[in-house]
Amino acid sequence: MIYFDNAATTMQKPPEVAQALVEALGSFGGPGRGSHAAALAADRAVHRARVQLAKLFNAPDPTCVAFAPNATAALNVAIVGLLDSGDHAVAMAAAHNSVLRPLYRAQATGEAELTIVPIAQDGSLDYDAFARAFTPRTRLAVISHASNLTGDVYDLPRLVEIAHEHGAWVVVDAAQTAGSLSIDLARDGADVVCFTGHKGLFGPQGTGGLVLNGNVPVRSLVVGGSGVRSFDTCHPDFMPERLEAGTLNAHGIAGLSAGIAFIEREGQAALHAKTLNLTERFEQGVRAVPGVTVYGGHASPERCGIVALNIGDVDSSDIGQLLDRDYGICVRAGAHCAPLMHKALGTADRGAVRFSFSPFNTPSEVDAGIAAVAELARDLG
Repeated sequence: MIYFDNAATTMQKPPEVAQALVEALGSFGGPGRGSHAAALAADRAVHRARVQLAKLFNAPDPTCVAFAPNATAALNVAIVGLLDSGDHAVAMAAAHNSVLRPLYRAQATGEAELTIVPIAQDGSLDYDAFARAFTPRTRLAVISHASNLTGDVYDLPRLVEIAHEHGAWVVVDAAQTAGSLSIDLARDGADVVCFTGHKGLFGPQGTGGLVLNGNVPVRSLVVGGSGVRSFDTCHPDFMPERLEAGTLNAHGIAGLSAGIAFIEREGQAALHAKTLNLTERFEQGVRAVPGVTVYGGHASPERCGIVALNIGDVDSSDIGQLLDRDYGICVRAGAHCAPLMHKALGTADRGAVRFSFSPFNTPSEVDAGIAAVAELARDLG
Protein backbone atom coordinates (compact mmCIF):
# COMPACT_ATOMS: atom_id res chain seq x y z
CA MET A 1 0.00 0.00 0.00
CA ILE A 2 1.16 3.51 -0.87
CA TYR A 3 -0.34 6.16 1.38
CA PHE A 4 -0.90 9.59 -0.18
CA ASP A 5 -3.69 10.81 2.11
CA ASN A 6 -1.66 12.69 4.70
CA ALA A 7 -3.80 15.82 4.50
CA ALA A 8 -6.58 13.75 6.08
CA THR A 9 -4.42 11.99 8.64
CA THR A 10 -0.81 10.87 8.72
CA MET A 11 -0.97 7.09 8.85
CA GLN A 12 2.80 6.65 9.09
CA LYS A 13 3.91 7.93 12.49
CA PRO A 14 7.25 7.99 14.24
CA PRO A 15 7.58 4.68 16.17
CA GLU A 16 7.77 6.54 19.47
CA VAL A 17 4.17 7.73 19.04
CA ALA A 18 2.80 4.20 19.28
CA GLN A 19 5.18 3.43 22.12
CA ALA A 20 3.99 6.46 24.07
CA LEU A 21 0.36 5.44 23.56
CA VAL A 22 0.95 1.90 24.77
CA GLU A 23 2.87 3.08 27.83
CA ALA A 24 0.17 5.63 28.65
CA LEU A 25 -2.63 3.08 28.38
CA GLY A 26 -0.93 0.96 30.99
CA SER A 27 0.06 3.68 33.43
CA PHE A 28 -2.21 6.75 33.28
CA GLY A 29 -5.02 7.65 35.61
CA GLY A 30 -7.22 10.71 35.17
CA PRO A 31 -5.27 13.92 34.48
CA GLY A 32 -6.20 16.57 37.02
CA ARG A 33 -8.37 14.07 38.84
CA GLY A 34 -6.21 12.94 41.74
CA SER A 35 -2.86 13.15 43.47
CA HIS A 36 -1.85 9.50 43.22
CA ALA A 37 0.98 8.29 41.00
CA ALA A 38 -1.17 7.27 38.03
CA ALA A 39 -3.02 10.60 37.95
CA LEU A 40 0.21 12.54 38.30
CA ALA A 41 1.77 10.58 35.43
CA ALA A 42 -1.11 11.72 33.20
CA ASP A 43 -0.77 15.28 34.51
CA ARG A 44 2.92 15.36 33.64
CA ALA A 45 2.29 14.11 30.10
CA VAL A 46 -0.38 16.74 29.49
CA HIS A 47 1.83 19.49 30.90
CA ARG A 48 4.78 18.34 28.79
CA ALA A 49 2.66 18.59 25.64
CA ARG A 50 1.45 22.07 26.64
CA VAL A 51 5.05 23.19 27.02
CA GLN A 52 5.98 21.74 23.64
CA LEU A 53 3.04 23.37 21.87
CA ALA A 54 3.66 26.73 23.53
CA LYS A 55 7.24 26.55 22.28
CA LEU A 56 6.23 25.38 18.80
CA PHE A 57 3.81 28.30 18.32
CA ASN A 58 5.78 30.75 20.47
CA ALA A 59 2.84 31.33 22.78
CA PRO A 60 3.28 33.48 25.90
CA ASP A 61 3.20 30.46 28.24
CA PRO A 62 1.86 26.88 28.43
CA THR A 63 -1.43 27.92 30.05
CA CYS A 64 -2.36 29.48 26.70
CA VAL A 65 -2.73 25.97 25.25
CA ALA A 66 -6.16 24.31 25.61
CA PHE A 67 -6.74 20.80 24.30
CA ALA A 68 -9.69 19.66 22.20
CA PRO A 69 -10.52 16.48 20.27
CA ASN A 70 -9.53 17.99 16.90
CA ALA A 71 -9.34 21.22 14.94
CA THR A 72 -13.08 21.16 14.26
CA ALA A 73 -13.88 21.25 17.97
CA ALA A 74 -11.21 23.89 18.55
CA LEU A 75 -12.59 26.12 15.78
CA ASN A 76 -16.11 25.82 17.19
CA VAL A 77 -14.82 26.88 20.61
CA ALA A 78 -12.96 29.86 19.16
CA ILE A 79 -15.69 31.05 16.79
CA VAL A 80 -18.60 30.69 19.19
CA GLY A 81 -16.48 31.95 22.06
CA LEU A 82 -15.52 35.22 20.36
CA LEU A 83 -18.68 36.18 18.46
CA ASP A 84 -21.40 38.24 20.12
CA SER A 85 -24.90 38.97 18.89
CA GLY A 86 -24.84 41.59 16.15
CA ASP A 87 -21.21 41.00 15.20
CA HIS A 88 -19.86 40.60 11.70
CA ALA A 89 -17.33 37.91 10.71
CA VAL A 90 -15.01 37.50 7.73
CA ALA A 91 -13.82 34.19 6.30
CA MET A 92 -12.22 32.93 3.09
CA ALA A 93 -13.59 30.72 0.33
CA ALA A 94 -10.62 28.46 0.99
CA ALA A 95 -12.21 27.56 4.32
CA HIS A 96 -13.02 24.03 5.43
CA ASN A 97 -16.53 23.27 6.66
CA SER A 98 -15.09 23.31 10.19
CA VAL A 99 -14.94 27.07 9.71
CA LEU A 100 -17.90 27.58 7.41
CA ARG A 101 -20.58 25.68 9.24
CA PRO A 102 -20.19 27.37 12.64
CA LEU A 103 -20.28 30.72 10.83
CA TYR A 104 -23.23 29.73 8.65
CA ARG A 105 -25.13 28.66 11.77
CA ALA A 106 -24.43 32.00 13.45
CA GLN A 107 -25.65 33.73 10.30
CA ALA A 108 -28.79 31.58 10.04
CA THR A 109 -29.79 32.22 13.64
CA GLY A 110 -29.25 35.95 13.24
CA GLU A 111 -26.43 35.99 15.77
CA ALA A 112 -23.86 37.33 13.31
CA GLU A 113 -23.42 38.50 9.75
CA LEU A 114 -20.86 36.90 7.47
CA THR A 115 -18.74 37.93 4.50
CA ILE A 116 -16.73 35.32 2.62
CA VAL A 117 -13.82 36.56 0.54
CA PRO A 118 -13.62 34.73 -2.81
CA ILE A 119 -10.68 32.71 -4.08
CA ALA A 120 -9.54 32.94 -7.71
CA GLN A 121 -9.55 29.95 -10.03
CA ASP A 122 -5.79 29.58 -9.59
CA GLY A 123 -6.23 29.25 -5.82
CA SER A 124 -5.00 32.75 -5.00
CA LEU A 125 -6.56 35.30 -2.65
CA ASP A 126 -7.16 38.97 -3.42
CA TYR A 127 -5.80 40.66 -0.29
CA ASP A 128 -7.41 43.98 -1.21
CA ALA A 129 -10.78 42.22 -1.39
CA PHE A 130 -10.07 40.74 2.03
CA ALA A 131 -9.48 44.24 3.42
CA ARG A 132 -12.70 45.54 1.82
CA ALA A 133 -14.72 42.80 3.52
CA PHE A 134 -14.40 44.43 6.95
CA THR A 135 -17.07 46.69 8.41
CA PRO A 136 -17.23 48.72 11.64
CA ARG A 137 -18.99 45.73 13.23
CA THR A 138 -16.45 43.11 12.21
CA ARG A 139 -15.35 41.36 15.38
CA LEU A 140 -13.81 38.18 13.97
CA ALA A 141 -11.70 37.09 11.00
CA VAL A 142 -11.19 33.36 10.53
CA ILE A 143 -8.13 32.76 8.38
CA SER A 144 -7.44 29.52 6.56
CA HIS A 145 -3.67 29.30 6.70
CA ALA A 146 -3.73 26.85 3.79
CA SER A 147 -6.26 25.24 1.49
CA ASN A 148 -6.80 21.61 2.36
CA LEU A 149 -7.67 21.01 -1.29
CA THR A 150 -4.80 22.59 -3.22
CA GLY A 151 -2.13 23.21 -0.59
CA ASP A 152 -2.09 26.95 -1.33
CA VAL A 153 -0.71 28.86 1.67
CA TYR A 154 -1.93 32.36 2.43
CA ASP A 155 0.10 35.22 3.88
CA LEU A 156 -0.73 34.96 7.56
CA PRO A 157 1.09 38.07 8.88
CA ARG A 158 -0.44 40.21 6.14
CA LEU A 159 -3.96 38.94 6.81
CA VAL A 160 -3.55 39.39 10.56
CA GLU A 161 -2.34 42.95 10.06
CA ILE A 162 -5.38 43.79 7.93
CA ALA A 163 -7.79 42.28 10.47
CA HIS A 164 -6.17 44.03 13.42
CA GLU A 165 -6.28 47.36 11.61
CA HIS A 166 -10.07 46.90 11.64
CA GLY A 167 -10.15 45.88 15.30
CA ALA A 168 -11.05 42.24 14.69
CA TRP A 169 -9.87 39.15 16.51
CA VAL A 170 -8.03 36.64 14.30
CA VAL A 171 -8.61 32.88 14.52
CA VAL A 172 -6.35 30.72 12.36
CA ASP A 173 -7.30 27.32 11.01
CA ALA A 174 -3.91 25.61 11.04
CA ALA A 175 -5.16 22.07 10.47
CA GLN A 176 -2.96 21.69 7.38
CA THR A 177 0.05 23.68 8.54
CA ALA A 178 0.63 22.99 12.24
CA GLY A 179 3.85 21.04 12.52
CA SER A 180 4.78 21.65 8.88
CA LEU A 181 5.06 25.43 8.51
CA SER A 182 6.35 27.91 11.05
CA ILE A 183 3.54 29.64 12.97
CA ASP A 184 4.83 32.16 15.50
CA LEU A 185 2.25 34.01 17.56
CA ALA A 186 4.69 36.76 18.52
CA ARG A 187 5.85 37.27 14.93
CA ASP A 188 2.59 36.68 13.05
CA GLY A 189 0.28 38.28 15.60
CA ALA A 190 -2.68 35.88 15.36
CA ASP A 191 -4.94 35.80 18.41
CA VAL A 192 -5.93 32.12 18.32
CA VAL A 193 -4.43 29.20 16.41
CA CYS A 194 -6.54 26.05 16.09
CA PHE A 195 -4.64 22.85 15.35
CA THR A 196 -5.19 19.15 15.02
CA GLY A 197 -2.76 16.53 16.23
CA HIS A 198 -3.24 13.76 13.70
CA LYS A 199 -1.77 15.46 10.62
CA GLY A 200 1.50 17.40 10.53
CA LEU A 201 2.14 16.89 14.24
CA PHE A 202 2.18 13.07 13.77
CA GLY A 203 -0.06 12.49 16.78
CA PRO A 204 -3.05 10.15 17.08
CA GLN A 205 -6.59 11.02 16.11
CA GLY A 206 -8.63 12.59 18.89
CA THR A 207 -6.03 15.26 19.68
CA GLY A 208 -5.99 18.95 18.87
CA GLY A 209 -6.65 22.29 20.49
CA LEU A 210 -6.31 26.04 20.62
CA VAL A 211 -3.29 28.21 21.33
CA LEU A 212 -4.15 31.70 22.57
CA ASN A 213 -1.87 34.67 22.14
CA GLY A 214 -2.22 35.89 25.71
CA ASN A 215 -5.45 36.97 27.34
CA VAL A 216 -7.84 36.49 24.42
CA PRO A 217 -11.41 36.44 25.81
CA VAL A 218 -12.63 33.17 24.30
CA ARG A 219 -15.70 32.08 26.27
CA SER A 220 -16.31 28.48 27.33
CA LEU A 221 -18.36 26.44 24.88
CA VAL A 222 -18.63 23.31 27.04
CA VAL A 223 -18.71 23.44 30.86
CA GLY A 224 -18.64 20.75 33.49
CA GLY A 225 -15.97 18.89 35.41
CA SER A 226 -12.66 20.68 35.68
CA GLY A 227 -10.93 19.03 38.62
CA VAL A 228 -10.72 22.36 40.43
CA ARG A 229 -13.21 24.63 42.25
CA SER A 230 -15.80 21.87 42.32
CA PHE A 231 -18.14 23.79 44.65
CA ASP A 232 -18.39 26.78 42.31
CA THR A 233 -21.58 26.94 40.27
CA CYS A 234 -19.70 28.41 37.31
CA HIS A 235 -16.94 26.82 35.28
CA PRO A 236 -13.44 28.21 36.03
CA ASP A 237 -12.72 31.39 34.09
CA PHE A 238 -8.94 30.98 33.88
CA MET A 239 -6.82 29.17 31.31
CA PRO A 240 -6.51 26.43 30.35
CA GLU A 241 -9.39 25.07 32.45
CA ARG A 242 -11.75 27.69 30.96
CA LEU A 243 -11.72 25.87 27.61
CA GLU A 244 -11.28 22.31 28.86
CA ALA A 245 -14.27 20.56 30.44
CA GLY A 246 -14.17 16.87 31.27
CA THR A 247 -11.32 14.38 31.35
CA LEU A 248 -8.68 15.09 28.72
CA ASN A 249 -7.46 12.45 26.28
CA ALA A 250 -4.18 12.07 28.15
CA HIS A 251 -3.32 8.86 26.31
CA GLY A 252 -3.64 10.57 22.95
CA ILE A 253 -1.88 13.68 24.21
CA ALA A 254 1.07 11.50 25.25
CA GLY A 255 1.24 10.24 21.67
CA LEU A 256 0.97 13.81 20.39
CA SER A 257 3.85 14.81 22.64
CA ALA A 258 5.97 12.07 21.09
CA GLY A 259 5.08 13.29 17.61
CA ILE A 260 6.13 16.83 18.50
CA ALA A 261 9.36 15.50 20.01
CA PHE A 262 10.08 13.85 16.65
CA ILE A 263 9.62 17.20 14.90
CA GLU A 264 11.87 18.90 17.46
CA ARG A 265 14.56 16.30 16.90
CA GLU A 266 14.42 16.14 13.10
CA GLY A 267 13.73 19.84 12.53
CA GLN A 268 10.47 21.28 11.23
CA ALA A 269 12.12 22.96 8.25
CA ALA A 270 14.00 19.80 7.23
CA LEU A 271 10.87 17.64 7.40
CA HIS A 272 8.87 20.17 5.39
CA ALA A 273 11.62 20.45 2.78
CA LYS A 274 11.53 16.68 2.28
CA THR A 275 7.77 16.78 1.85
CA LEU A 276 8.00 19.63 -0.65
CA ASN A 277 10.64 17.84 -2.72
CA LEU A 278 8.30 14.86 -3.03
CA THR A 279 5.35 17.14 -3.80
CA GLU A 280 7.19 18.99 -6.56
CA ARG A 281 8.50 15.73 -8.01
CA PHE A 282 4.96 14.41 -8.23
CA GLU A 283 3.47 17.61 -9.63
CA GLN A 284 6.09 17.91 -12.33
CA GLY A 285 5.46 14.31 -13.32
CA VAL A 286 1.68 14.48 -13.53
CA ARG A 287 1.61 17.89 -15.24
CA ALA A 288 3.44 16.26 -18.14
CA VAL A 289 0.70 13.65 -18.56
CA PRO A 290 -1.82 14.44 -21.35
CA GLY A 291 -5.36 14.79 -20.05
CA VAL A 292 -4.37 15.62 -16.46
CA THR A 293 -5.42 18.94 -14.89
CA VAL A 294 -3.64 20.14 -11.73
CA TYR A 295 -5.33 22.75 -9.56
CA GLY A 296 -3.79 25.62 -7.59
CA GLY A 297 -0.80 25.06 -5.36
CA HIS A 298 1.11 28.22 -6.25
CA ALA A 299 -0.75 31.14 -4.70
CA SER A 300 2.38 32.00 -2.69
CA PRO A 301 6.01 30.89 -2.46
CA GLU A 302 5.01 28.54 0.35
CA ARG A 303 2.77 25.54 -0.07
CA CYS A 304 1.65 22.39 1.70
CA GLY A 305 2.44 18.88 0.48
CA ILE A 306 -0.75 18.61 -1.60
CA VAL A 307 -1.45 18.14 -5.30
CA ALA A 308 -5.07 18.10 -6.49
CA LEU A 309 -5.87 16.87 -9.98
CA ASN A 310 -8.43 15.38 -12.32
CA ILE A 311 -8.09 13.10 -15.32
CA GLY A 312 -10.11 14.12 -18.35
CA ASP A 313 -13.82 14.31 -17.54
CA VAL A 314 -13.81 11.27 -15.24
CA ASP A 315 -15.44 11.69 -11.84
CA SER A 316 -12.84 12.02 -9.11
CA SER A 317 -14.40 9.24 -7.01
CA ASP A 318 -13.91 6.78 -9.86
CA ILE A 319 -10.25 7.71 -10.11
CA GLY A 320 -9.81 7.31 -6.36
CA GLN A 321 -11.37 3.85 -6.42
CA LEU A 322 -9.22 2.74 -9.34
CA LEU A 323 -6.04 3.96 -7.66
CA ASP A 324 -6.92 1.99 -4.54
CA ARG A 325 -8.13 -1.18 -6.24
CA ASP A 326 -5.60 -1.53 -9.06
CA TYR A 327 -2.52 0.20 -7.66
CA GLY A 328 -2.81 0.07 -3.88
CA ILE A 329 -2.58 3.88 -3.72
CA CYS A 330 -4.57 5.70 -1.04
CA VAL A 331 -5.80 9.19 -1.96
CA ARG A 332 -8.76 11.37 -1.08
CA ALA A 333 -11.27 12.01 -3.84
CA GLY A 334 -14.43 14.12 -3.70
CA ALA A 335 -15.33 17.43 -2.10
CA HIS A 336 -12.86 17.45 0.83
CA CYS A 337 -15.30 19.43 3.03
CA ALA A 338 -14.25 22.49 1.00
CA PRO A 339 -17.31 23.38 -1.11
CA LEU A 340 -16.43 27.00 -1.86
CA MET A 341 -12.90 26.11 -2.93
CA HIS A 342 -14.31 23.57 -5.40
CA LYS A 343 -16.68 26.20 -6.78
CA ALA A 344 -13.74 28.56 -7.23
CA LEU A 345 -11.72 25.91 -9.07
CA GLY A 346 -14.65 24.82 -11.22
CA THR A 347 -14.67 21.28 -9.78
CA ALA A 348 -17.94 21.34 -7.83
CA ASP A 349 -19.55 18.86 -10.25
CA ARG A 350 -17.00 16.04 -9.87
CA GLY A 351 -14.63 16.97 -7.07
CA ALA A 352 -10.91 16.38 -7.35
CA VAL A 353 -8.34 13.72 -6.55
CA ARG A 354 -6.05 14.88 -3.76
CA PHE A 355 -2.58 13.42 -3.34
CA SER A 356 -0.93 14.55 -0.10
CA PHE A 357 2.55 13.69 1.06
CA SER A 358 4.58 13.38 4.25
CA PRO A 359 8.26 12.97 5.09
CA PHE A 360 7.62 9.25 5.42
CA ASN A 361 6.86 8.91 1.70
CA THR A 362 9.66 8.04 -0.70
CA PRO A 363 10.69 9.06 -4.23
CA SER A 364 9.93 5.54 -5.48
CA GLU A 365 6.38 5.82 -4.12
CA VAL A 366 5.98 9.17 -5.84
CA ASP A 367 7.18 7.70 -9.12
CA ALA A 368 4.71 4.84 -8.75
CA GLY A 369 1.97 7.42 -8.25
CA ILE A 370 2.97 9.29 -11.40
CA ALA A 371 3.03 6.05 -13.38
CA ALA A 372 -0.42 5.11 -12.11
CA VAL A 373 -1.89 8.50 -13.08
CA ALA A 374 -0.27 8.26 -16.52
CA GLU A 375 -1.66 4.75 -17.08
CA LEU A 376 -5.16 5.77 -16.00
CA ALA A 377 -5.04 8.87 -18.20
CA ARG A 378 -4.06 6.72 -21.16
CA ASP A 379 -6.70 4.04 -20.51
CA LEU A 380 -9.50 6.49 -19.73
CA GLY A 381 -8.69 9.09 -22.36
